Amino acid sequence: MKQYTKPSDDELRRRLTPEQYEVTQHEGTEPPFQNAYWNNKAHGIYVDVVSGEPLFSSLDKYDSGTGWPSFTKPLEPGNIVTREDRKLWMVRTEVRSKHGDSHLGHVFDDGPAPTGLRYCMNSAALRFIPVEKLEEEGYGEYLPLFEGVSNKSST
Repeated sequence: MKQYTKPSDDELRRRLTPEQYEVTQHEGTEPPFQNAYWNNKAHGIYVDVVSGEPLFSSLDKYDSGTGWPSFTKPLEPGNIVTREDRKLWMVRTEVRSKHGDSHLGHVFDDGPAPTGLRYCMNSAALRFIPVEKLEEEGYGEYLPLFEGVSNKSST
């Protein structure tokens, strides 16, 4: 089993863009409709940009109309941690990666069936790995999820 860890702050500052660092390390939020994955329709998985731990699948991604990538459930629930967030004068549920401790976004209970959840994530906290690169990037165990699925039909 792979070990996922959070690099040092110095390494994160070198590796991440300023926006990725602000989002993942300081609970920032990127602008809606102006981020890498809100409208990504390719099949693959989304991993933590900090640790590489698998988080979400394109098979669970949907267009929430919010301008951020949204998912009905995590690919690996054990890699997700939630906690109460009282910023912005409301109570929300923050979503973080377990091993990288990255701020990813928030989860809401207004999503579609079957879960009724909307994991509203920041693209800046994610790295997308397309199906055709899963094996070479060390995520080959997820290939069976995409058998028989065209790589151009995700939402």
